[in-house]
Amino acid sequence: MAETGKEVPLYLTVCEELRRRIASGEYPVHSRIPSEFALSDSFSVSRVTVRKALEALESEGLLERFQGRGTYVALPRIAKNLSSVTSFHETCMMMGLQPSTKVIRTEMVEMTERDKHYFSDFHSSKLLEMTRLCLADNEPVMVEKNRYAPSLSWLRGEELTDSVYTILKQKGIEPDRGSHEISLRYADEENACLLNITPGEALLYVFEAIRDKKGRMIHLSEQYVRGDRFTFRI
Repeated sequence: MAETGKEVPLYLTVCEELRRRIASGEYPVHSRIPSEFALSDSFSVSRVTVRKALEALESEGLLERFQGRGTYVALPRIAKNLSSVTSFHETCMMMGLQPSTKVIRTEMVEMTERDKHYFSDFHSSKLLEMTRLCLADNEPVMVEKNRYAPSLSWLRGEELTDSVYTILKQKGIEPDRGSHEISLRYADEENACLLNITPGEALLYVFEAIRDKKGRMIHLSEQYVRGDRFTFRI
C-alpha cells in the first residue's frame, strides 16, 4: 500500500481494511490488534497514517485503546435511529446481533401526573407497567420500563420475552412516531445489578412517548442504557 496522493485519504483505506478484518473475525472481539509499528509495516504507510485510522475507528466504537496495553477490538455498539420507531429486537437483528429480553416485573400502577398528561384521553386511573432487561448476544445493554395505555392491559397475559411491537402489530396496532428526550443518569443498585455494572456508573436515560398512526398514545418508555454498548442517531 504505497503512500501516494489519492482522491481517497490513505488513512480511510487503512480503516476499510481494518473494518474488513474485524468483520471477518480475523480480529475478534476483545482481541488485541497489531501495534502501530506492525500495521505501518504491513500496510507500507507511515505510523501517522495508521494512528489516524485507529483514532477514526475508536471514535466509531470499533476499537478501544488502553494506555500501556495496546488497542483492542471493542464489543459492537447497537445503533438505534430515533427518526423511526423500531423495537429493540428489530434494531439488534438489523445489526446481526441476537436479541433477548427478560421480564423483571409487570404490574398495574396508578398514573402519575406526567402519565395523565400523555394519557388524557383515557378514563382509567391505572396503567400496565412492564420492566424488562434487554440483551444483545446475551450481554445486558438496557433496562426498559414501559407504561402502556389502559386499553392495552391485556398485554400482561402475553409472552413478553419477544418483541412487544410484534404482538401489537398482530392486533392491528402499529407504533408509528415518537418524541424523545435523552439525558444522563447514574445507575442505582437495581439497574447496576441487572446491567452488570457498578452502582453510580453513568447511563444514557431515554424517555419516549410512542403513538400509533392515528396519533393515539401506545406507551411511555424510560430506558436506562449502557453508553458503551448503545448509540443513538437522530
